[in-house]
Amino acid sequence: MNILVCVKQVPDTTIIKIDPETNTLIREGVPSILNPFDGYAMEAAARIKDKHPDTKIVAASMGPKQAEAVIRECLSIGADQGYLISDRAFGGSDTLATSYILANAVVKIEELEGKFDMIFCGKQAIDGDTAQVGCELAEHLGLPQVTYALETEAEAERLKVTKEADGGNQIIGVRYPCLVTFTKPSFEPRYPSIKSKLAARKAEITTLTADDFPEIDRTAIGLKGSPTRVKKTFVPEVKKDGIIIREETEEKSAVKLVSLLGDANII
Repeated sequence: MNILVCVKQVPDTTIIKIDPETNTLIREGVPSILNPFDGYAMEAAARIKDKHPDTKIVAASMGPKQAEAVIRECLSIGADQGYLISDRAFGGSDTLATSYILANAVVKIEELEGKFDMIFCGKQAIDGDTAQVGCELAEHLGLPQVTYALETEAEAERLKVTKEADGGNQIIGVRYPCLVTFTKPSFEPRYPSIKSKLAARKAEITTLTADDFPEIDRTAIGLKGSPTRVKKTFVPEVKKDGIIIREETEEKSAVKLVSLLGDANII
């Protein structure tokens, strides 16, 4: 088995504050962490490796030099190789441009590491919450995809995926090669050992730049190649007045809600 895990370094949003004057995120002094959903993707890959020891896991991240930290975190819990995709030309890329760059990176990494049977991603990054990059990457590469995965089991000809769905879980079989995005499962990612952390600290991480992708369309990357524009960031006004509806049943609560909304000419 050959697995690629795409990860991202993100600010720890549990301690991020909003500038009251500019209504923008205050990133100064905020530590960066491995995106939690990417951590679940890495754990899923490591669990496959537990059952199939010949599995090779490659971790890749697009970002500045400091993003090496999350790659080393992956190396400490099961990844065998690490790649940093970093270039000033990539700066300001939106989800479409990012997925396009990652697709070019996958092709290049496969030349060095062999074809991937699976590509694992977190369902979304906690700093953007778009949940688009993994799905767009699958489209760029022409791969079948399964989203909102909780657990996976590698079989000979296919990957069995337990995924979150409305009203319960679904079990889906998808043939290799495939791409899977992960949500939060019932378990937490494993902790690295001291030995593995020391080894990860010394590991060599390969950096790929735009020059490594001769086929890439430079008009489709970076800020200029991104169709998305963020015109304003703000904190929604919180209204303290409200009504709590607690009827005998959920059905009666729903009827009461509809009645109140009708009286207020909202619906």
